[in-house]
Amino acid sequence: MTHSEQSHPGPLLSCRALLNGTDWTALATAGGTGESLPAALALLTSPDPLVRRSALRDALGPVTHQNTVYEATVPVALHVAAILDHPVVTASDPGHRADGRPAHLTLVHLLKWLGDTAYDADDACVALEERLYGPGYLDDHAAMRAFRDARPLMFSAVRKFLDHGDPDVRHTALVAAIPLVEHPALVPHRTALADHARSLLATSTDRHHRDRALNALKGWGHDVGELETTSDVAARERCARLAAAHAARQGGFSQDPPF
Repeated sequence: MTHSEQSHPGPLLSCRALLNGTDWTALATAGGTGESLPAALALLTSPDPLVRRSALRDALGPVTHQNTVYEATVPVALHVAAILDHPVVTASDPGHRADGRPAHLTLVHLLKWLGDTAYDADDACVALEERLYGPGYLDDHAAMRAFRDARPLMFSAVRKFLDHGDPDVRHTALVAAIPLVEHPALVPHRTALADHARSLLATSTDRHHRDRALNALKGWGHDVGELETTSDVAARERCARLAAAHAARQGGFSQDPPF
């Protein structure tokens, strides 16, 4: 059994249990230890949107640097997953978009961060690291291994928002869920995610969201010919040109560009 094929972990702990039960001072971040993280994480559920905005930077910034998964990244990610359904987080933020719809800025930001971090620990990243450093890469990188093992817990929180009434929320949730279901225990969920991806492609013009949805469907063996727009094809061809140019500069060694 590989590290990513471990049995499904237990239930997601509460945010309070994660804050109080984690030795944050013993965990590495991009700039030291996680000593300051509990205070910042606790403020993510502040009723004051300005406090939450500052907390997003203070809580997520130290574990988000150069696409690296740090020791403190895993408990931070689990805390974020635990508060996704907190009333303060799920409530709409003051003000509305230009089209009059309510904004869920905090929720979208947290979902996006989870997704971005999950992509930094996905199978493609591991494969690249193994090409660079050898097949035992995960054995020597406990933080990356721990994050990948915790993907079912994160998915259990993210999946609740796949049918959210706000398209920004449900599309961001889908993009976050896509790398999480690489975990072997979550493969059966790909069928439902494929339906959500088709729905996104039928309505969204967001380039990043469309690229992630198309990439996922292709990777799962679906024909996307009828789903791609002219813009999608142009973006794909541009990325292929960039990948070829990068490979040429690197002497033929390249990772496919992220979508």
